[in-house]
Amino acid sequence: MAEKLKIELITPYRKVVSAEVDMINATGSLGEFGILPGHATFLTSLKIGELSYTSDGATHYLAVNWGYLEVENDEVIILVETAEKADEIDMERARTALGRAEEALKRLSREDKEFAAQEAALERALIRMQVAAKASRK
Repeated sequence: MAEKLKIELITPYRKVVSAEVDMINATGSLGEFGILPGHATFLTSLKIGELSYTSDGATHYLAVNWGYLEVENDEVIILVETAEKADEIDMERARTALGRAEEALKRLSREDKEFAAQEAALERALIRMQVAAKASRK
């Protein structure tokens, strides 16, 4: 059994992470899960949420937006629409996005076409703020 996992986290625009890590935690469509070296082959979809990985005792946090994660032979490939490291997140921009989404949801009904998009925007803003707060605690 390997002692490390190889992680590759990629968006359509850039490779965000390429590293050897001790463990990974992510938010899948069916809930949160963790991956350690020796994990069984696994494929799942990811939803808007927090992804973290630990390497040499340090935990790194990212906000991710929809995608897929595959584990095979201690290699973890993560393809997501967007990913931001905690220290890259602009907290003021996230607060502004949260406010816009809250205001839009107040005036929309659940049947409105834009309701789901604004709900997702709200969730993204909340996750980004949660992850950014973890960077400031280091």
